[in-house]
Formats: sequence, structure tokens, C-alpha cells
Amino acid sequence: MTGPAAVRARLIVITVAALAVIACALAVLSAGRGSRAGPAPAPAPSARAGLPATPGSYLGVYSPASPASYAGVTSFAMATGVRPKLVVYYSGWSEPFQAGFAATAARHGSVPMVQIDPTGVSMSAIASGRYDAYLDAYARAVRAYHQPVVLSFGHEMNAPWYSWGYVHTSPAAFVSAWRHVVTVFRRLGAGNVTWLWTVNVIQSRDGRTLRPAPWWPGRSYVTWVGVDGYYLKPSWQFTAIFGPTIVALRELTRDPILIAETSATHTAGQPGKIADLFAGIHAYGLLGFVWFNAVTSHDYRIANPEATTVFRREARSFGS
Repeated sequence: MTGPAAVRARLIVITVAALAVIACALAVLSAGRGSRAGPAPAPAPSARAGLPATPGSYLGVYSPASPASYAGVTSFAMATGVRPKLVVYYSGWSEPFQAGFAATAARHGSVPMVQIDPTGVSMSAIASGRYDAYLDAYARAVRAYHQPVVLSFGHEMNAPWYSWGYVHTSPAAFVSAWRHVVTVFRRLGAGNVTWLWTVNVIQSRDGRTLRPAPWWPGRSYVTWVGVDGYYLKPSWQFTAIFGPTIVALRELTRDPILIAETSATHTAGQPGKIADLFAGIHAYGLLGFVWFNAVTSHDYRIANPEATTVFRREARSFGS
């Protein structure tokens, strides 16, 4: 487990030509740093614009009811006393931007965060422009929303379980696809996007997740960096779960880091893990975290009074 700026109005031809040369040089240098994917396909302006990046200011939640319903987010807010700053949903490839859900989030003072999952889709095909009709429509819908949106594409690519992961897709193909997606949005003026590049923690106990450097698309294509990781056992602590990955990421970039997906099982001792999670966010100076409040292979929901009390207490240390 960080929105690009659109290309601005042209001035005069001579000025544009000069700026284009400079932008091209900077984009190639920046995008190539830390990446094994070869040259960038096109100049890309810096992704430094976007949401504020104040450490300890983002509490988010994923509810499995989203984006069909906002009820799960509302229930979480009522139980914990926290108005989530980020509300997450997962979007399959070819699914449109859920503008209605995003508008509801905005009315509640929250920012929609979309995890776009290109399941079964060739990264090379995305990079070559085969899906540009879909990406164009998505970018126009996001642009028309006018409010901030956090977008993540192909999360946990350094793990083997998704079709875009390293067992099925090369890092170079993933990087090319990521850069192309960002470039399409910028070309269409969707400057309200904060681009979140999300990896899985590298020290999974099965040893199957890898260091993230080969998938790094370059600083000019990323706004925030996300890390996904969970508390599954009583002995697990923030430093052991997330620390090695944060160190590896800091070798690539100084971009703000968000714990983009996390939770703790009840058997791990959820109240203590919640306190440890908040402490870890502060100790490492991270943006915050998104709590995965759902049941999958484990029950990650905050469902007992002690855990709820701890979450409510610790959340007071976060900014708005």
C-alpha cells in the first residue's frame, strides 16, 4: 500500500516550441529514473498538482456496498465518529466512472478514490492505444465531475495474483500502460486527478511479492504512492509489515505515501493493531490510510465496541 495538471492554453508558436523541447527533456529524464521500461512514450508534465499532501490528514474507508450504495460508508462514519476523507471503490475494466457515487461523496466532504482493475486485459494493448475510446470517455467523465478524484490503476502489480502482476505481465509492459493511461487523461484536460501508484508490501510471509523498482513509471507520472498490507497475526506490527516497503519506495521517490488498503483481523487483536496503525502513520510521516471494512478471506470489519472506541480515539489525532 499520491493529480496531474492539464496542458495549458498555448501562447505563441515560438514559445510553445521552446517549452516543448524543455518539457520533453525533463519528462524523459524524470520518467526514466528508477524504471526499466525504456523511454517514455510522450512528454508528460509533472504530476505535482492535486490534493493537499499534509501528513496524517487522510482517513479513508472501503465498503463493499460501494459504489452501488453509500450506506456502508455512512454506517462506518456513524460507528467510528469519523467522516472519511477518502471513499474507495473498485472498478472493473470497461466500467464507467461512477459520477453519482462521486457526487454523493463530495456532498459528504469526501474524495472518491477509484482502484481501476484491468483484469484480463493486455497491458501492451492499453499502451498501444487499443482501449483509448474507453479511456477517453472515462477521462471526460472525470473532467466533467470538476471535483478532486484519486485514481489508481493496476494496484499490487508487484504481486503474482492479478493478471497485471509479474507472473502474467512484465514490469515494462505495466509501466508503458500506466504512462499511457496518465497521458490520455492529461491530453483531455482531466487535471482534477491525483494519481496513486499502489504496490503490495514486499515482505509477505510467502515471499511472493517483489521490490517495487521495476514497476516505477517515473515521478512525472505519479502524484501519491500507495502501499497495501494487513495485520493478520497478533505478533505483526506496523514497522515489520510496512517499514521495508517504505524504505524501498524512498529509494525511488519522495512522493507522499498513503497506506491505500489495510485492516486487521479480529484474531490479530484488532484494537491494539488499530492503535499501532495510527502510531505508524505518524512515525513515518505518511498521508494516512484506507481501512478495508469488508469480509473476504478474513473478517476485517470494525465490529466490536473496543475496536470502535480505539479507532474513534486515535482518529482525533488526524487533521481534516
